[in-house]
Amino acid sequence: MSIDSILAQIDAEIATLTHARSLLASTGKVNPKTAKHKTKKAPAKAKGKARKKRVLSPEARKRIADAQRKRWAAQKAKS
Repeated sequence: MSIDSILAQIDAEIATLTHARSLLASTGKVNPKTAKHKTKKAPAKAKGKARKKRVLSPEARKRIADAQRKRWAAQKAKS
């Protein structure tokens, strides 16, 4: 990413936050024409059993750790 694109994204985020702050600071009345983003309701939690937590075997953990160390070594070798 170039610096210009990063700065543009930051400016866009600042504008969004400024707009949100002005809406929150208002008297609680929001004009639908000026409100750009619609609020979404939080999704209702599904009733029933909770999912079981997945557990990795020690061998699987070791394979993942070894693969990550190999990636780190390759990245370090590049620089």
